[in-house]
Amino acid sequence: MREGLSVVVAVDLNWGIGYKGTQNLVVPEDRRHFREITGHGTVIVGRRTLLDFPGGRGLKNRRNIVLTRDGGFEAEDAETAHSVEEALELVRDGDPEGVFVCGGESVYRQLLPYCERAYVTRIEAAPEADAHFPDLEKLPDWRLADPGEELESGGIKYRFQVWERDRSV
Repeated sequence: MREGLSVVVAVDLNWGIGYKGTQNLVVPEDRRHFREITGHGTVIVGRRTLLDFPGGRGLKNRRNIVLTRDGGFEAEDAETAHSVEEALELVRDGDPEGVFVCGGESVYRQLLPYCERAYVTRIEAAPEADAHFPDLEKLPDWRLADPGEELESGGIKYRFQVWERDRSV
């Protein structure tokens, strides 16, 4: 793979990403930011994340890959991978528009070791969460490359951050 994988994730102050199968907090500007980043690239998601997308369908204008242990799962508008190795093989040649890991918790944890960059929307709130993203602040091989400027939406403050893996650690 030429450029490596990137992560796109929205997290709360406790690195929470979801509650009861859906995002625990939605900032409308984050949805636009997500579309801008993933553009026309390839997204890798878990089955439950795919089913949480509008209409339970793959994202338009992107190649959708679903990583699932469910051997019988098929999606009309997505390719299916049943292991990390199979997902990595599907994106081996990369994508000029980028390859993005987009959740959920299990998929992030399995593929984070293969990622070089993380686009993190850091939301300054702490709603209830039962799904979490790994705390990059506690991982020695990740560094905050761009802390982002403080923004606000509906009284909620947030930042668009960029984290990069430091392979020298």
